[in-house]
Parts: sequence; structure tokens; C-alpha cells
Amino acid sequence: MDMQKVDSYILANARMFSSEQLPVVREKLLSLDESKFPLVLASDLKDPTLALVFSLVLGNLGVDRFYIGDIGLGVLKLLTLGVCGIMTIVDYFLIIGKTRDKNFNAIMSIF
Repeated sequence: MDMQKVDSYILANARMFSSEQLPVVREKLLSLDESKFPLVLASDLKDPTLALVFSLVLGNLGVDRFYIGDIGLGVLKLLTLGVCGIMTIVDYFLIIGKTRDKNFNAIMSIF
């Protein structure tokens, strides 16, 4: 694949992945067939900052977990008001990493 395309993609989406994941994503994209690049562009990456905002504002209702695709945990938080607030507080610290992991897994599933 064209290195300029890959670098442009990495530059535009660097905040979606952790610093440890970026070299892996770059290497995978460089080895990717040109015909599969539209799948990468169409992948539904979630913004970690937005997930944190959801967690801070509506975390007791599980909106942050629904946003990143963890439907089961979202329902659990919704029905228990964030498991009495404990899971909500834990998610304040973990939701950005969880979102980046979900994004990484979404990109790796293309390969």
C-alpha cells in the first residue's frame, strides 16, 4: 500500500489508538492490499474523548458502554445505576483505554 496514504490515515486517527498500537496498525496497513483500504476508511472508530465525556455525564446510565459497543455492561450499568456508582467511577479511568482497544480490534478484524 502507498506509504503516503497510510501516514495520512495514521495522522488523522492517531488519537483513536494508544501509542503502543500505532506501530502495529501502521505495519498492518502497509501490508494491506489496496482493494481493502476502503474497508479501513469505513470502519466505525469511536472517539475516546467522547466516550470519556459520556462516562462523566451519563456514566450511571451506561451510555459510555453503549457508545463503545459493550451492550451487556451498558444494560448492567443502566439497571443498577452503575452498580451503585462503583463501576461508574472505575469507568472514568478505564473508558479511554477500552475505547482504543475496541478501535484496535475493529481495524485488526479487517486483516
